[in-house]
Amino acid sequence: MGRLLEIVTPLHKATKRDVLARMNDDKVQCMIKAKEYEFDYWDGDRRYGYGGYKFIEGRWAPVAQALIDIYGLKNGDKVLDVGCGKAFLLYEMKKILPDLQVTGFDISKHGIAEARDNIKPYLFNYRAQDAYPFGDKSFDLVISLGTFHNLHLFELETALKEVERVGKNKYIMVEGYRNEQEQFNLECWALTAVQILHTSEWIWFYNKCGYTGDYEFIYF
Repeated sequence: MGRLLEIVTPLHKATKRDVLARMNDDKVQCMIKAKEYEFDYWDGDRRYGYGGYKFIEGRWAPVAQALIDIYGLKNGDKVLDVGCGKAFLLYEMKKILPDLQVTGFDISKHGIAEARDNIKPYLFNYRAQDAYPFGDKSFDLVISLGTFHNLHLFELETALKEVERVGKNKYIMVEGYRNEQEQFNLECWALTAVQILHTSEWIWFYNKCGYTGDYEFIYF
């Protein structure tokens, strides 16, 4: 398998979360609403998700630059973002490399509708767990940030194999835990995660599915 990276971790650490408040806030109904992945999840009340996922100029620039540097991307290369959401990361990547060929898809119609105007033509609605409409090794880099933990195991297996198939290089970031405190925090906080797994379980499953790309975990 590939490398354990820390690309998103610096951004993630900057946010403080009241995990117990979320657990005690009619969480089952909030989970049901969040899993629609539409307005309420992105831009509705914080209890349903992000509580307003707005574009902040440059916020994703360090992640974009890290991906470009680590994978040696250049103008003309092709990048696919699986579960791209509002595609702010792809926007920042194209700011650095204007002729980078980007593609993104997401289950959320609202997410794609809220993407930056110059990125929207490269996005479409699609599920991460379905066979991807691309040929083998079509992309120089396939990325997926914060999506795959939302899939059932049988869906996750398909998604991992599709990423492996269509990408020359691969990078996946998911939520995970390393100890009981992080497990508790994640179980309290997560609204959409189906897989709440120890990092060793993620690595075991990656290997089982033949995933050879890089990976990252974020913790709560």
